[in-house]
Amino acid sequence: MSPWTTLSRWPLGWGLAALVVVVGLGGGSLGALLWQARELHPALLWEEPWLAAVLRFTLWQASLSTLLAIGLAVPVALALARRPRFPGRRLLLRAMELSLVLPSLIALFGLVAVHGRRGWLAPLRDALGGLPEDTLYGLSGIVLAHVFYNLPLAARLMLQALEEAPAAQWRLAGQLGLSRGALWRALEWPRLAPLLPRLAALVFTLCFTSFAIVMTLGGGPRSSTLEVALYQAMKFDHDLALAALLALTQLAICLTLWLLALSRGGPPSLAVGAAPGQGQGRWWRRDALGLSRLTDAFWLTGLAALLLPPLAAVLVAGLGGLPDLPRGTSLAPAALRSLVMALGAGLGALALALALLSGSHWLRARRHPLGAAAMEGGGQLILVTPALVLGTGLFLLLRPRLGSGWEGYGLVVLVNAFMALPFAMQVVRGAIPGLSAPEQRLADQFGVRGRARLRWLVWPRLRRPLALALAYAMTLSLGDFSVIALFGSPSAPTLPMLLFQQLGGYRWQGAAATAMLLLALVVAVFALLDRLTRRPPRHPWPHSASHEIRDARLP
Repeated sequence: MSPWTTLSRWPLGWGLAALVVVVGLGGGSLGALLWQARELHPALLWEEPWLAAVLRFTLWQASLSTLLAIGLAVPVALALARRPRFPGRRLLLRAMELSLVLPSLIALFGLVAVHGRRGWLAPLRDALGGLPEDTLYGLSGIVLAHVFYNLPLAARLMLQALEEAPAAQWRLAGQLGLSRGALWRALEWPRLAPLLPRLAALVFTLCFTSFAIVMTLGGGPRSSTLEVALYQAMKFDHDLALAALLALTQLAICLTLWLLALSRGGPPSLAVGAAPGQGQGRWWRRDALGLSRLTDAFWLTGLAALLLPPLAAVLVAGLGGLPDLPRGTSLAPAALRSLVMALGAGLGALALALALLSGSHWLRARRHPLGAAAMEGGGQLILVTPALVLGTGLFLLLRPRLGSGWEGYGLVVLVNAFMALPFAMQVVRGAIPGLSAPEQRLADQFGVRGRARLRWLVWPRLRRPLALALAYAMTLSLGDFSVIALFGSPSAPTLPMLLFQQLGGYRWQGAAATAMLLLALVVAVFALLDRLTRRPPRHPWPHSASHEIRDARLP
């Protein structure tokens, strides 16, 4: 019997219950959207000039952002793979990984501090002359912010794929002295090609459904997107039918793109894996000499110039805004409100992920692969559903019973838990293969069963992935602005909403302190969960026994 089944007496029952919750609420929200939009014809999207312009701009900025992010990530990943050791590599990789959970408003604050009219680069722009001062706003600013977010993520996933290549292949390539072009054709492109379709779909979806970036850097109605138009229809115009039509349009485009991507290539792993510098970096590479030194230095310097100044600007401006913290009476309640909601969303996502994966593992162990795939796929479907689309559908579905105040925040927690579910499942999935047959036999011989097996054999394998999954889910909820802007209360804001209010009111010092506090909370969540899951067990004998059981190899 697999130790995973000890997590619940009825793993299939828990999995089916979670599947009903996810698919039921997701399908119910879709049905509510369809019912609400039944009076509007889809042709309105291209017959109405304003809606047609919004749709064209949304597709154009998402396509351009995806092309630049993926296209620039390829040489960056190759440069990092060729240079396994250089000063600052570890810092650069950590900054790249931070982009996965960095709240969008923090990134926007840093970009404005560096590239804004009075930012760090303003003297350089004035010295060059002829450059417009408002390049950060409009299409150029939106694309810059999207590249800042998605290029590091794409490059890190590509680097991970390159480093997973068998070491024997790189050793043979070094012995044969393959050229740069031969290495690309024989080793690098075969590792990257299966990754690109779904990675491009992921980046396009993130750019297509971007909300805070467009709201802050859009610069006017000409740079409006479907997500912003949906927000305006719900929040200001109270046009639920138009909001439903826009939400369904977003869902149809994202779902079509993902269906195309699913038919090609393998999925990129969302969990950052092995330590950098492993794999092919241990072998001498012929292509790391000559002109590659200059080109790699160019790409890595460009990556550092893109990532590090905005992050540093947040810290510098935040330290300068610390004296204003005592006067920020709404800061402490906003921080507490954000943490409570993030914890609720994180625990909800983790519970759903465990239930779905336990049911899937139970089915797979009994040779029901289609049922297992369907159960896991139910949780992954959320990935193609934009947050505002899901939130709008749930609002329409629950509207007769949905009040205001804490009920609206409860809806925000529910949506954030759903949106974090695919990430939590990606992280936890690799930790539940169960014990091998020899290990199970040895555990049975020692009498390690029930709660003892769960405590000493299953939990040590699960605690680190569970902590990482909870950290991802909490930080994604901490940085959420799109859903909280629609259903939250301006008089009781979370930290992202408070930061947006301060930026809109030109309260620069207060916004700097708020941004630094939000960044500190993100880092603190990861650090605290990492420290808690590193504590050694209290009783040494079962710990040593679990090591003996884990290391045993019976014939």
